[in-house]
Amino acid sequence: MLRARESVRTLATYHPPLAGREGLRLDFNENTVGCSPRVLARLRKLTADDIGRYPERASVESQLAPHFGDTPPELLLTNGVDEAIHLLCETFLESTDEVIIVVPTFAMYGISAAATGARAVLVPAGANFQFPTSGVLAKITPQTRLIAIASPNNPTGSVAPAEDLLEIARRAPQAAVLVDEAYFEFYGRTVAPAWREFPNIFVARTFSKAYGMAGLRIGALLGDAEQLSFVRRVASPYSVNGVALACLPTAVEDETFVNRYVTEVRQGRDLLQQTFGKWNIPHWKSEANFVLARFGAWAKAFVEQMRVRGILVRDRSSDYGCEGCVRITVGTMQQTSLLLKAIDQTMTELSVRSTKEQVAL
Repeated sequence: MLRARESVRTLATYHPPLAGREGLRLDFNENTVGCSPRVLARLRKLTADDIGRYPERASVESQLAPHFGDTPPELLLTNGVDEAIHLLCETFLESTDEVIIVVPTFAMYGISAAATGARAVLVPAGANFQFPTSGVLAKITPQTRLIAIASPNNPTGSVAPAEDLLEIARRAPQAAVLVDEAYFEFYGRTVAPAWREFPNIFVARTFSKAYGMAGLRIGALLGDAEQLSFVRRVASPYSVNGVALACLPTAVEDETFVNRYVTEVRQGRDLLQQTFGKWNIPHWKSEANFVLARFGAWAKAFVEQMRVRGILVRDRSSDYGCEGCVRITVGTMQQTSLLLKAIDQTMTELSVRSTKEQVAL
């Protein structure tokens, strides 16, 4: 009888709650206004011939490499960051290897690594979700072949100091060190192009967040040209669709659109954190386009009451160390105004409800 590999049969599955997302979607860290109008205009100019041809990635990589400050061999366009993670696992991991993952973090690191049969070594974040540099260094062994680090991290919004990332790469030359910078635009700092000093460093970027192109599924993997050449061997030549490739240069050229959106998100992020402070809600300083806050026993009720008010937020209680936590994406200033009003209304209602329950006891 046909049987899937053991590592696949025991693999955890990722089930994003995508159904029924009606309202202001502040639950998936998407760009809340979508892509640039210039991208939409480019989409309308696509022809039947454009759709009928196999996509040509190399020419777009050459065109976009200067945007990242790279040469074309140092850039591989991917089907979102998810594919970049998958490709690194397929390129460098054997079933006898170990993968270091700092938790809580993006689930796909563990899922893609486990599919190869490699063993995940989990390192808990430090106090207040600080990056546990010493904890990571202590777990490095000769079997360590991949170290996955999101900076800014999801769902916490915390960052890993660049000098710490370089020290990790220095101490683990036999391991691919993935620095996932999916939220780079909201933070503004990068370790790129550190691979010119440490060839085992790879940097991932996405166009799903600040650029508003999540539906087109396109990302980038940056790294040492020789190491990236091995990654290309396991990559499908047509994994990035032609529509995404046609629109990407236009999206990158519209710097005004991205800069304006990022500026509003940063302003809204500050206001959201101030609102949490006003209500004495524990939260963590974020460098991404979202903020994580701990509502404790009120978490599920808060999420539901925000939904009633037309705003979707994400319960992250199932993440390591995040029991009772809710993650809220930040959008434009107009959307943030609606968000803060809904939070005030919800917290007032929950406070009144709690008082009544205490009186009843």
